[in-house]
Amino acid sequence: MTAAPSTTAAALDASLLEKLDAYWRACNYLAVGMIYLRDNPLLREPLKPEHLKQRLLGHWGSSPGLAFMYVHLNRLITTHQQEMIFLAGPGHGAPGVLAPVYLEGTYSEIYPNKGEDEDGMRAFFKQFSFPGGIGSHCTPETPGSIHEGGELGYSVSHAFGAAFDNPDLLVAVAVGDGEAETGPLATSWHSAKYLNPIRDGAVLPILHLNGYKINNPTLLARIPNEELTALMRGYGWTPHFVEGDDPMTMHRQMAEALDGCYAEIKAIQDQARASGEANRAHWPMIVLRSPKGWTGPSEVDGHKVEGFWRAHQVPLSGMHNNPAQLQQLEAWMRSYRPEELFDEQGRLIPELKALAPTGTLRMSANPHANGGLLRRALRLPDFRDYAIPVEKPGTTRHMNTKPVGALLRDIMAKNLDNFRVFGPDENTSNKLDAIYAVSKKLWLADYKDEDADGGELSPDGRVMEMLSEHTLEGWLEGYLLTGRHGFFATYEAFVHVIDSMYNQHAKWLAICEEIPWRARISSLNLLITSTVWRQDHNGFTHQDPGFLDVVVNKNPEVTRIYLPPDVNTLLSTVDHCLQSRDDINVIVADKQNHLQYLDMDAAIKHCTKGLGIWGWASSDQGGEPDAVLVGCGDIPTKEALAATALLRAHFDDVKIRFINVVDLFKIQSYGEHPHGITDAEFDSLFTKDKPIIFNFHGYPWLIHRLAYRRTNHKNLHVRGYKEQGNINTPLELAIENEIDRFTLAMDVIKRVPRLQVAGAHVMETLKDMQIECRNYAHEYGIDQPEADDWVWPF
Repeated sequence: MTAAPSTTAAALDASLLEKLDAYWRACNYLAVGMIYLRDNPLLREPLKPEHLKQRLLGHWGSSPGLAFMYVHLNRLITTHQQEMIFLAGPGHGAPGVLAPVYLEGTYSEIYPNKGEDEDGMRAFFKQFSFPGGIGSHCTPETPGSIHEGGELGYSVSHAFGAAFDNPDLLVAVAVGDGEAETGPLATSWHSAKYLNPIRDGAVLPILHLNGYKINNPTLLARIPNEELTALMRGYGWTPHFVEGDDPMTMHRQMAEALDGCYAEIKAIQDQARASGEANRAHWPMIVLRSPKGWTGPSEVDGHKVEGFWRAHQVPLSGMHNNPAQLQQLEAWMRSYRPEELFDEQGRLIPELKALAPTGTLRMSANPHANGGLLRRALRLPDFRDYAIPVEKPGTTRHMNTKPVGALLRDIMAKNLDNFRVFGPDENTSNKLDAIYAVSKKLWLADYKDEDADGGELSPDGRVMEMLSEHTLEGWLEGYLLTGRHGFFATYEAFVHVIDSMYNQHAKWLAICEEIPWRARISSLNLLITSTVWRQDHNGFTHQDPGFLDVVVNKNPEVTRIYLPPDVNTLLSTVDHCLQSRDDINVIVADKQNHLQYLDMDAAIKHCTKGLGIWGWASSDQGGEPDAVLVGCGDIPTKEALAATALLRAHFDDVKIRFINVVDLFKIQSYGEHPHGITDAEFDSLFTKDKPIIFNFHGYPWLIHRLAYRRTNHKNLHVRGYKEQGNINTPLELAIENEIDRFTLAMDVIKRVPRLQVAGAHVMETLKDMQIECRNYAHEYGIDQPEADDWVWPF
């Protein structure tokens, strides 16, 4: 066990200890008031049932510990004038954070009706976990919060994202011991190995071991300190322990531990910055062992509460019909001696008010916790300079993502202090490796000689690679929330690892849209590549385009999905996304060689519209089409074009309208998504009564979900991935899922009345061709060259 040095034992005199304890008591009083009261906030009269909320919601258990941390961090800030923000990992611990935020004045500045007086306190209490008010997490409405904790596991990775490229910032993060049992949190401890002490700030985790989850013990609280020390040192941390239940003893321990940790952090940074050498450090952390529900009721109705799982939520819940519990609640609240803490108007007394930092040194008012205030627009090269020449549509091939790597390389070169690229060991695989010419992969651990041969490692690297999508996503979110820019590329099959993290970030952004004081941040840009239709070699486990279904579930104000079919549309899309704010941009583009369709001018126009008719691929000019063929995604577009070519080759007079969709939400009605087109526009493009064969990258029912209100939905026939496939050739995989050219051409023949009989022979020919392709694949292990090398023939 590592003991904290007693650097402040003499300086921390009895008077200051008493004031810190009084400030903490004020926080605890407010925390209890938030959970229970809607009137009589200062207990100026005996507590009555009508003063209570009818519906008691909130979590008391971790709140005293969080407030304890906050009060002591404020002392560190005022002592050293240290810039700091605070992240509360425990999900429902908001009372322990809201209380000090209110006491230091920020809450009343932002919400004037929650003023620092009795009426303001009454409103402050009532709003908590109350209809029309705020939730029990550190939601976006909470000043100083960049981490809600609505889902456990991401506090540490968010903290590191905030610290990257913020050399003067200290990010304190409270880690709940229930949260510490989650996979994402366990992996995120390794983030210490990625902190560059020269250019980055520092992260100070405070692992709060209060012993219990909802109604079970927590694992880390039930192992000895020696074992916990070994675990944390293996992760790269030096733990300092603060433990007990006597407040005055704990105040002294906490002050000494914090000052010791601060001295270690400064020593690490000063040594690295003076020498110019960035090496991996063992950073300090604090393990705080305190009772769950500390200072609350020790027992209720004969059952232990303080220091047990029964303190987790609402320790007293029967006061409305139980006078004894009502008396117990009043005694509990009066034990904090509010008459000593607040003046006649309900304001915190001046000698306690003076303990808090002022201005932007307050953690609740630090601009890093409202990152849009600090955001600088990226310096972007002209994406047109990376264009691929396209002289004739559908006749040349190129790796779609490779030019994006060159674009990211040059963006990095122009933005070396506020842009990072994230990926789980896949940037080279995803053809984005051009970026390494400007910035290597960040690596502070040991080096081997062979790393010089293609390892692309550097302590100054800004490409963040780790085989944990959870940690990468958390880093990126923390980086964006504090005002910077980023880009994340990952395999389509494994983006599902961050499904719930995407959900939480989308919810955060959606709420921020409604909060006028929240400044707009950079969008989260997610490139999904190594896609389903080119996972024929990796098999069934790698074939899953379902992340798009998850994206569509979230608020349309913040969700965007793009499926550019070629290099130039991809470049235009990436440029747009990197300039956008307050969105989550999901870009789907495979990394392999694909046909190229549009020159850059045409690509920009197409992406600006989001969808449109490709006249060069259509044969319905001057009249109504027999059918509408739609491609959405790179391979579906290629197969739909090949189907169009087959139909035109066999039927001289067939009228095919070919549409490509880049912006998926254009399919949805305008009233349901801001990118949606009107019914009149949809009817004009897709007709009111002609068959529509829609070839889609993902699961087919998603298109029906988006288009269900459209006039011609009854004639909409969608092809997409149907969970068919394994080790196939690319075309065979398409055939298995019926997105192939032969199936699509037959779909048109079946649904155009004049072709149903006349096309019988063509149908037989197409079936034969399909069988031949499958047989060839099974015999030779590759697709027929004439199918694989197909180009647009007209």
